[in-house]
Order: sequence, then C-alpha cells, then structure tokens
Amino acid sequence: MSRVQIIIPARLASTRFPAKPLAPLTGADGIARPALHYTWEAGLAAARALGGDARCVIATDDAQIADAAGSAGMDVVMTPVTCANGTERCAAALDALDTVPEIVVNLQGDAPLTPPAMVAAVVALLETDPALAMATAAVPATPAVLAHLQTDAAAGRVGGTTVVCATGGRALYFSKSIIPHVSPGTVPQQPVLLHLGLYAYRPAALAAYAAHGPVPLELQEGLEQLRFLDAGLPVGVAVCPAPAWEMIELNNPSDIPLIEAELVRRAQTEPV
Repeated sequence: MSRVQIIIPARLASTRFPAKPLAPLTGADGIARPALHYTWEAGLAAARALGGDARCVIATDDAQIADAAGSAGMDVVMTPVTCANGTERCAAALDALDTVPEIVVNLQGDAPLTPPAMVAAVVALLETDPALAMATAAVPATPAVLAHLQTDAAAGRVGGTTVVCATGGRALYFSKSIIPHVSPGTVPQQPVLLHLGLYAYRPAALAAYAAHGPVPLELQEGLEQLRFLDAGLPVGVAVCPAPAWEMIELNNPSDIPLIEAELVRRAQTEPV
C-alpha cells in the first residue's frame, strides 16, 4: 500500500469555462502550455515534498485530455463520464490504481498555483487527527484577493469559494458567496478564508461519499465538499499562510492574465 496518491481530476465540460484544462497559459519562460501542465507540475512538486512513494496521476473521462496529458508524459487513468465532480472522480480512480493508498489527495485541475507546503499541510492534518474523514486547505484572503472576489461578485461571476470554521478548525460551511459577509470598502473583523481546490481523504471516506449521493446544498452551491458535511463526516481545515503569490484559481477566462502574472511571480520566489 502506498502512503499518498495525488489525483488531479480534469474534465472538458466545465459550465463556466469549457475546456479550461487545455486553456493555454503562458509561463514565466514565455511559453504557452495547457493549464493542466502547471497543475501537474504542482502535483509533482507536492509528491517530492511528501517524500516516500507519493505518486501523481491525472483522472479524466475525456480522450482529448487523456491524449494531451499522455503525450506530455503525465500518468493518466480513465474514469466514468457519470462522475458528478472531482471527489467522485477520485473515488472512481481508486479502482484503476494498482494499489490502494492510505491517503488520497485531490489537487483540482484549475488550481495550478497550489504550493507543495499546502498539500503537505492537509496530509499532515489527516494523519494527526484520526477522527477526520477529509481535510482541506484555506488561506486568509489578502486585500487584493478579497477585492477580486468582490469585483467578480458584483459582476455576477463566481471568483472563488470561502469557508467558515468552528473554533477547533472543523468546517462549518463552504460557499461561493463571500462568507462571512464583508461590506465593500470595509476591513473584515473576521478574516475571510479563501478555500482552495485541495483535499485529502481516507479511501473509506471516499466510498462513504459516493454511497451518500448528491444533496441539495451541494447542488445549489455547486460545491462537492458540502456532501461530507451533510453526511456528518468531519472535515478539517488547514489554515495555511498565503504564499508570496496570489492564490487565484482558473474559474473564468478573465482569470488567465491574472494567473499568468502569478506564475511569473511564483517563479521569482519559489520555482516549482
């Protein structure tokens, strides 16, 4: 049994941004590559940071993504088209692996700016708290990121996901709205925690998640992790320090130039 398996779920049929895993992003070297390339590099860097036999694989149901990933030297497993979200895709991917890992990490394909230390943080949280079914990561939103979220909200776009936690660090709720509420132009008394597309699960929790089936809040928010809370499965949140670059996910085409700027900034501070 391997200790950690990093799975990068990727699909072509995104409602907000179709084919975004293959959208070209220009890196610090001035070369345009598919967005999935940068998330794959982030996954490899995380596997190196975790050490041991940690591995990384792309999980997709699309032949175009599989061909692009495979031709670039990425490991790929095919999953059913019926997977409703990345967590279900991770659960399905376990059937295609040679061995069942102790911990599964879901590094979402639209999160190319995820630093290895955050992957290590969610894995460590799951390893140190046996009561947790799943662990995820968040960072306090900087004024710039909060302004970005508010600008997107005012324009009717979803710019990211936020999370509120109990005192002990267990997740209470996730939303695509900004929670807790912050009036534009004011300084929040309670930091807004920007939730990142990063999860660590126990295989048994993935099986329980798939068996529980979709729930209304999950469908209304469009947030897969709410199914864990509905099922009464404890979710821990590792609040990590923000890296030297802004944690912007690829949610909309308008995010491309912002992410490209952060790829340059990241290369200047912490090369992958």
